[in-house]
Amino acid sequence: MLHYFGQFLKINYFKYMLRKTLIISSILSLALATTAFADTSMATSTTSMSATTKIACVGTAVGTREAAIDTAMTTETGAMNAAYSARATALASAYTQTTSSAVKSAVAAAWSTFNTSMKTARATWQTARNNAWTTFRKSASTCKAPTGVSDSAHSVSEVSGN
Repeated sequence: MLHYFGQFLKINYFKYMLRKTLIISSILSLALATTAFADTSMATSTTSMSATTKIACVGTAVGTREAAIDTAMTTETGAMNAAYSARATALASAYTQTTSSAVKSAVAAAWSTFNTSMKTARATWQTARNNAWTTFRKSASTCKAPTGVSDSAHSVSEVSGN
């Protein structure tokens, strides 16, 4: 059972990372293409160059946010994997006990430690995710980019850590 859950986490993490990579690549490609277009066009006014710079600023803020979220997700996944491994080891050890009361006590301790570890991993993820988004919003607001450039409206689709 533990093996299947580990595979489930790895598959979901892979899908998550693929999605993040595609999003970051798209944003950076758009920012680079916009910057390249602005640099090669002699007819570009100073106003649109300023808008281009502002959009690139938001792109940089998004990249920073996504890197922080990626690190936080990697940390959470590692902590969850460690919690499952520790639980498996503790339960295996519990069933080497010779009395029912010793087994019962060791099993309860294994599950208690596991639940605490999982809650800590979730809380750490949620804090890191919220910090990344807060930092992003502050950074993006200083860019003063045109309305609709930011992707903040999609923050509701972020993994909540439940």
